[in-house]
Amino acid sequence: MTRFAFIFPGQGSQAVGMGKELADAFPAAKVVFDEVDEALGEKLSALIWGGPEADLTLTANAQPALMAVSLAAARALEANFGVKVSQAAFVAGHSLGEYSALAAAGALSLTDAARLLRKRGQAMQAAVPVGQGAMAALIGKVDVTIAEEIAIEGGIRGTVGVANDNNVGNVVISGTKAGVEAAIEAAKARGVRAIVLPVSAPFHSPLMAPAAVAMEQALAKATINKPVVPVVANVTARPISAPDDIRRLLVEQVTGRVRWRESVEWMVGDGKVEKFVEVGAGKQLSGMVKRGAPNATTAALNLPADLENFAKSLG
Repeated sequence: MTRFAFIFPGQGSQAVGMGKELADAFPAAKVVFDEVDEALGEKLSALIWGGPEADLTLTANAQPALMAVSLAAARALEANFGVKVSQAAFVAGHSLGEYSALAAAGALSLTDAARLLRKRGQAMQAAVPVGQGAMAALIGKVDVTIAEEIAIEGGIRGTVGVANDNNVGNVVISGTKAGVEAAIEAAKARGVRAIVLPVSAPFHSPLMAPAAVAMEQALAKATINKPVVPVVANVTARPISAPDDIRRLLVEQVTGRVRWRESVEWMVGDGKVEKFVEVGAGKQLSGMVKRGAPNATTAALNLPADLENFAKSLG
């Protein structure tokens, strides 16, 4: 059988209406949205399916919302088609998607994952006043080494560093507004495209230190179990299973780099993964995988038919 990994999307993949067809088609998916609503004490599902988009995009809403859609797909895949997360070689998630991966693999309860992501979103937003931080995607003739050099050049005007190493040709920097603006100028001087991202805070930068403290406190109270399959962590790009390691790395992840390119390379190389299955909303991670590991195949589980087709592909 093809050796595959389940991967879970991060912020930016959200869209009004996501997961609605899953909830309508599969009772197991609908239960996930109900459980998340109950955990948060509000109808997040109504916002997910009806908008407005501006409210869904808010970090404190987008993070638990994307997790809910991912878990709805994972639960429906098992309940309706008999495909379990334990059949994967690994799970991994991009930034907040790491919480989705952990919940899908049984390391976190759905309730704890929803509450932790709501807390994470609130803490990240509160860490830096709106307008003082920024993020930008460096696109084209760029890899992480060049991005680090660009960040150093921008650092003369403020804090800036590499936040997400997505794949060669797509590296995200994060920091103070002045630092990121200076880095953008340095990038353009090198012929590298730089696109300011529509985010409300400088995620995965040292400026998120107050949010890391908040998450350390929240995670200390959460029950973390050993996952049914290893989770490839953002911070190390290596598989982890020990609850203490998971807890520690989730704290480090708030300020640390998302090493997605390295995670994919490790899964394909040492992990012998042949196929990456994106669970939840959108296809952003599938695109990153195709650029970083062109010999691997991908599938995205967004709609009921996607779940059925994937289950059939396993034989």
